[in-house]
Amino acid sequence: MEMRGTPLGKVPVVTESVPPLGRAVRTAYHEDLDPGGRSALLSWLAFTGTFAAVRGVTYSIRAGLGPFRNLSFGGEHVHHYLWGIGLLAGVGAIAVRGDDRHRRHPLVALSYGSGLALVVDEFALLLDLKDVYWARQGRISVDLGICGSAVAGSLFAARPLLRAVARNRRPQNPAEPG
Repeated sequence: MEMRGTPLGKVPVVTESVPPLGRAVRTAYHEDLDPGGRSALLSWLAFTGTFAAVRGVTYSIRAGLGPFRNLSFGGEHVHHYLWGIGLLAGVGAIAVRGDDRHRRHPLVALSYGSGLALVVDEFALLLDLKDVYWARQGRISVDLGICGSAVAGSLFAARPLLRAVARNRRPQNPAEPG
């Protein structure tokens, strides 16, 4: 405890120590989440980020804005669910053949979440086997439902981390034991 002088004498000053947010998040991520919890969190965050990015890119292509354009080979449009299937196949191969160190690698979790988002984003196309991606048939409700699920899943997966960050960011009284 620190003692500071005042006109009336020395008085104890209680200083509060609050770790910076970045350090609190890092500490909680590594110390309070087990490997499965870290993988779940990274997967949901990758799903949410990839889904949002793909929605933005596809809307900009549709509107003719920005640098993005459809990708075609031999006159056929290449849908982004193909890249998602490729990512999921890679994750599956690691799950089947890789050892635990490889299965728990953060890139596997990120690839899984991103691949799943790429496939789910074109679910209507896969379901009908027709290019109904921009049809009025519930496009807005599908977008909102999937975005809502992505955000809710990310928050659910992040709950242990958020609790640990809040606990670790509480002011600490240096006079009290740890």
